Amino acid sequence: MSGSKVISVLDTKVLAVKGGTMTQPAAAATTGRACSPSLWGDFFVTYIPPKPQRSEEWMRERVDQLKMQVRCKILKTTNVPYTVMLVDVLERLHIDNHFCDEIATALQHVFHHDEQEKADAGFDDGDQLHLESLRFRLLRQHGFWVYADVFDKFKDRTGCFRESLSTDARGLLSLYNAAHLAMPGEAALDDAIAFSRRSLQSLQGALRSPMAEQVSRALDIPLPRAPKLLETMHYITEYEQEEAYDGMVLELARLDFELVRSLYLKELKALSLWWRQLYDSVQLSYARDCLVESYFWTCAMFHGEDYSRARIIFAKVFQLMTMTDDIYDIHATLEECYKFNEAMQRWDKSAVSILPEYLRTFYIRILNDFDEMEDSLEPDEKHRMSYVKSSFKQQSEYYLREAQWSSDKHMPSFAEHLDVSFMSIGYPTMAVVVLLCARDGDGAAASMEASEWAPSLVRAGGEVTRFLNDIASYKTGKSGKDAASTIECYMAERGVGGEEAVAAVAALVESAWRTINRACVEMDPNLLPAARLLVNLATTPEVIYFGGRDGYTVGADLKGLVTALFLDPLPV
Repeated sequence: MSGSKVISVLDTKVLAVKGGTMTQPAAAATTGRACSPSLWGDFFVTYIPPKPQRSEEWMRERVDQLKMQVRCKILKTTNVPYTVMLVDVLERLHIDNHFCDEIATALQHVFHHDEQEKADAGFDDGDQLHLESLRFRLLRQHGFWVYADVFDKFKDRTGCFRESLSTDARGLLSLYNAAHLAMPGEAALDDAIAFSRRSLQSLQGALRSPMAEQVSRALDIPLPRAPKLLETMHYITEYEQEEAYDGMVLELARLDFELVRSLYLKELKALSLWWRQLYDSVQLSYARDCLVESYFWTCAMFHGEDYSRARIIFAKVFQLMTMTDDIYDIHATLEECYKFNEAMQRWDKSAVSILPEYLRTFYIRILNDFDEMEDSLEPDEKHRMSYVKSSFKQQSEYYLREAQWSSDKHMPSFAEHLDVSFMSIGYPTMAVVVLLCARDGDGAAASMEASEWAPSLVRAGGEVTRFLNDIASYKTGKSGKDAASTIECYMAERGVGGEEAVAAVAALVESAWRTINRACVEMDPNLLPAARLLVNLATTPEVIYFGGRDGYTVGADLKGLVTALFLDPLPV
């Protein structure tokens, strides 16, 4: 995605992971700024994972048995507190995808049930806050309209949250996460965030594991804005420390994680081979070599065995888009940019003749790879690829606009910049790819044009990604050819310094998330599963650009997360 290209020399000694080798790509012949070689090289091509203790056949049979038992557990319970706690656990362990219908039925019951049951059950204030917050968060995430006044019962006569709640870490954490599903204008949830954040920060030094780690993660990135997969990587080792943990649920989660990880490694090997052949053949040495980081992003988007084809297509389009971005941003002259965009709009192999020699191979590879991806679709799905092609061509137009700005040293207004850059960041294009990859059960069959049925969500998702990218670019420094960022435009337009501009843009990230929250609650329920995939697309930048880093460009920033997801064994 368009943004600063941070180049650093990485110490490849840190990659001495047992089972793989670190063959680096051949040097490219094209002149221009060279990109650092991939942190991972060919590691995932040669890596041989440890042999599992149980056969795949045994694990699959056991998973089927456990799914039946957990399904019965969901269907039998009518107790609202137990239901919300169980659904929360299933989602955080990322096994909720096996029980979509059962969870939907359970949450309908929770939504229509009055709150007297919790009062009658003898829960104290802290438990009540925890359960009310869980109920609020889960229902809003699943598209139910729940009013923020459900938290009024926890306030004193002055309208402030009762200080007696300020030492209950579990209730505060649940409130903090729930309040981040606020919609525009919900000032009561602003108060909830401020109270819970302040109280949690004051408790941090006294908390025990795993609550200490869970609070720390939430204060960094609230649960509704964190990729579920990352939460699972932590929670799968934390869950058994909870008093009410269910061994059956945990066993299912661990087996499911191992099976999905095995598939991840197979996909990553196939993609690494595809990417190495492409990268070496097109000879564009300045382009980012970040297939592993791209696939990490992809896994946070699409989890589970049912999405294997989706991950392959998404990662390939993401890589082709990244390389296209680098052509415009780093190397091509303005004249070459115009020629390349002309060829992209024609989308025909005959257009290769207008391109400079060094871009011809890459242009043909784009066309061929899109044809191959279309061939992988079912006959009744192939029409979807036309939407992706159209969006990819439009992406090129926005890259060209920014290249023109850079060449002219043009400083657009903040609004003018955002109208272009929320598109050029790539979120709207990849949103179309998400819908191409979605299963029919996700509701995507209704329309491939997310801008038609979820315009505010797509715009806000693009803004979240753009603003986080630009904050990272400002903090790490950008390359000489990059156009002015939203931070710089804000500084010039408002006459303020960098830190003030960063704070203002960070506030706009918060505003965009509230727009996303409202869009999901107002969504046609049949389209909500597809909308949740688009939300996933917006959550990963929170991790990629966390703290002002650019983990997509600088692979070392994500090395620990990549290692944990693909390589580290689950603790016994």
